[in-house]
Amino acid sequence: MSTNETVLTLAAILKAKQWRLALAESCTGGLVCATLTELAGSSDWFERGYVTYSNEAKTECLGVPAELIQSFGAVSEPVAKAMAEGAQLNAGVNAAISITGVAGPSGGSAEKPVGTVCFAWAIQNDAGENRVPSKTMYFVGDRQAIREQACQYALSELAKILED
Repeated sequence: MSTNETVLTLAAILKAKQWRLALAESCTGGLVCATLTELAGSSDWFERGYVTYSNEAKTECLGVPAELIQSFGAVSEPVAKAMAEGAQLNAGVNAAISITGVAGPSGGSAEKPVGTVCFAWAIQNDAGENRVPSKTMYFVGDRQAIREQACQYALSELAKILED
């Protein structure tokens, strides 16, 4: 499915549920928010986005504990989960996505090479129950290719989660 088809699917699901979406982006730098808001009428279901590129921004804007970042690194599933939960809580929405990774061309390590991207999706159902699945993916290509793959993956996975 193309990114445009994914956004249309996601928009339809969110509108049908009367839910709103928030984003917490690091390595994608607002690309996901820009992709979502290209669709006319996105204000019906898109609430806001946080571009928290620095560790300090993750802590200040999203409430990610500094100790969590120190323990696991900014590019980790525990930090991605905390980012998604922080965006969800701050924005007062049912659904939030977070993305944190190494887009390159530098910044990678043996443990977390360029292309490592961690995601989380905070979903609160109508009964108030929250779940926060997370996943780490490894993408290849240059900086822009990694960012675009991360954007597509984040949105397509949210659509899958909400369809289940």
